[in-house]
Amino acid sequence: MPDLDPEGAYELDPRVALRPEPFGALAYHYGNRRLTFLRSARLVELVRSLAGHPSLDSALTAAAWPATGRTQALTALGRLLDSGVIRAR
Repeated sequence: MPDLDPEGAYELDPRVALRPEPFGALAYHYGNRRLTFLRSARLVELVRSLAGHPSLDSALTAAAWPATGRTQALTALGRLLDSGVIRAR
């Protein structure tokens, strides 16, 4: 499993389709055929914006992610990295 680096640059894997849902989104990976739930609209926005930032930290800052929620966000992003929804660039 790859490690999530807050100073690293990430992006939504191009083989992943995000389908908006009331709870956030469904992410379907066409390569590994895995279905993943993103349980927050805010997390979905963050994932979509990753490619436009030089690092994960800068994406969290631009999204005005509160310091108290960063650990939880990094945990969720680590799981998305493990499942292939996001990837290092």
